[in-house]
Amino acid sequence: MKNATLRQLKTFETVARRLSFARAANELHLSPPAVSTQIKHLEEHAGVALFEQLGKKIYLTPAGQEMLHHSRAIIHCFREAEETLAKIRSLAGGSLSVGVISTGGYHLPRLLAGFSNRNEAVELDLMIENHDGLLCRLEENRIDLAIMVDAPTESKFISTPFAPHAFFIVASPQHPQVGKHHIDLSELRNERFVVREEGSDTWYAMQQCFNGRLALNDPLQISNTEAIKQAVIAGMGISFLSAHTVALELQAGVLAVLDVAGFPVLRKWHVVHRADKQLAPVAQAFKAFLLAEGATYAS
Repeated sequence: MKNATLRQLKTFETVARRLSFARAANELHLSPPAVSTQIKHLEEHAGVALFEQLGKKIYLTPAGQEMLHHSRAIIHCFREAEETLAKIRSLAGGSLSVGVISTGGYHLPRLLAGFSNRNEAVELDLMIENHDGLLCRLEENRIDLAIMVDAPTESKFISTPFAPHAFFIVASPQHPQVGKHHIDLSELRNERFVVREEGSDTWYAMQQCFNGRLALNDPLQISNTEAIKQAVIAGMGISFLSAHTVALELQAGVLAVLDVAGFPVLRKWHVVHRADKQLAPVAQAFKAFLLAEGATYAS
């Protein structure tokens, strides 16, 4: 049966349902000889007769009854596949896997919700990871798109900016530098920084910003932004953090922004995917949504 075709199975199912070659030919818009040829080829593949003729009527043989059961199951599977693919092509269905850096977890869920509200049948899978982890997931084809700040430079990735992203240096409101104006970055050389781990977008942004102008004095690395904020609030040091992550603390007055010359540092949010990946329609639609409206949600 390995050489049987879907066309032969559909022809067989029609003849079996109609129990007439002529009526099946009329339904399929084929000639009766063409229908007979399709059935003959299928019987050759099966190695057994599927119909028997008694008088002027045809009947299914026991083998034909068994073939009818499996043919209908196969035809049904193909129909389901066609319907599913049609939904994906039209954005009526399908799934989208998006990876976001941890700082994006503060506002990007709103952006995802905005897209979902317009495409309710789309299944969204969101995972939060640091910069290097997201690139690893992209390379392994475990996510469709990644949203990050520090865009990769390798040619195997395509990075497209879609929104601004600001970084501050924050401290406890009781810190002696709070209230000073135009602090030179070099004046912070003796301060202890509480920083994100190497491999995170915030770490890369900080390294590029300082760029040899400031050597960190025994930094305390913590891989959780919430823990970093609590450490700064407790007076354990100062930190370089995304504006999105400290908005509530600044509003509550438990953190303060240091007026450092050249700050806030403005970077860009990027949507990233593999250069060799053919994006599905739902992924293309989400990328277009980011480029059109991402800046509004990120503000």
